[in-house]
Amino acid sequence: MGYVNGSDLLVMVGTKAVGHCTTHTATFSTETKETAVKPVASAAAGSGSLFKGKRVSGLSVQVKADGLVFSGETEAGFKDILAAWKNGTAVALKLFKRGGDATPYCSGNFIISSLENTAPAGEDATYSATFDNDGAVSIDETKYAV
Repeated sequence: MGYVNGSDLLVMVGTKAVGHCTTHTATFSTETKETAVKPVASAAAGSGSLFKGKRVSGLSVQVKADGLVFSGETEAGFKDILAAWKNGTAVALKLFKRGGDATPYCSGNFIISSLENTAPAGEDATYSATFDNDGAVSIDETKYAV
């Protein structure tokens, strides 16, 4: 008990959840800058630290969604995401836990940075979409898996 089932974590593009989604991945990344400082003039030669400091210079979020292509899709499927990609503008994206409280744990505007359609002979057709944040993202970690 207490484990979160992956099927209960959803991605919403605009006003529709990604339909027939098999996996979604949210990557929260930190960009850093190294800080190297010379020792003070009064310090003995060679007494400087070999460790470099770091500071955060930026944050980013990347969301990936994989799904099955379904011709009767009523949620956000390949065709909807393709249409949004073609417009070349940011889309509203929400990540949330399925259930009574649909308040997202992560939301914001995202650019569709890639969209791939895979259709091997004799197998299910699938797609994969990658979204990169466009500006500030709202994150409420208390909404994740509670």
